[in-house]
Amino acid sequence: MAMTRIEFFFNVSDKLQHALQLSAKALGKRRKLLIYAQSAAEAQRFQHLLWTQDAVSFHANCSSDDALAAETPLVVMWQDGALPHDDILVNLHAEQPLWFSRFTRLIEIVGVDEADKAAARQRYRFYRDRGYEIRSFDANGGALV
Repeated sequence: MAMTRIEFFFNVSDKLQHALQLSAKALGKRRKLLIYAQSAAEAQRFQHLLWTQDAVSFHANCSSDDALAAETPLVVMWQDGALPHDDILVNLHAEQPLWFSRFTRLIEIVGVDEADKAAARQRYRFYRDRGYEIRSFDANGGALV
């Protein structure tokens, strides 16, 4: 089994909106996504964002505890639990999920506030120290150090 491909998106002004954009791209390529939200409230906000999209860009989604989670291409969860697939994981948590390595791809979205950046640096070191190849992207288009 290949190692999980990890990508960090830094300096993101609106993490949920960025997750929504990445989701649309991935779903357009017929991939499956698991959005791992920081809290129940964040999970609900993300699902509400999905409903505010126009009918053409709406993507079917459900919570991880839904009976249809295994068949649904976009699943949202905020607590550890049964994982419906192992394709793409979008992490919005401050810590790395213990089960991230079962996914083909992990996307870390990092906001602009210093606490979020500090937590992301710890996750970055965690992955790097375990030999994962990491790609980094600056949402502002600037160079990453």
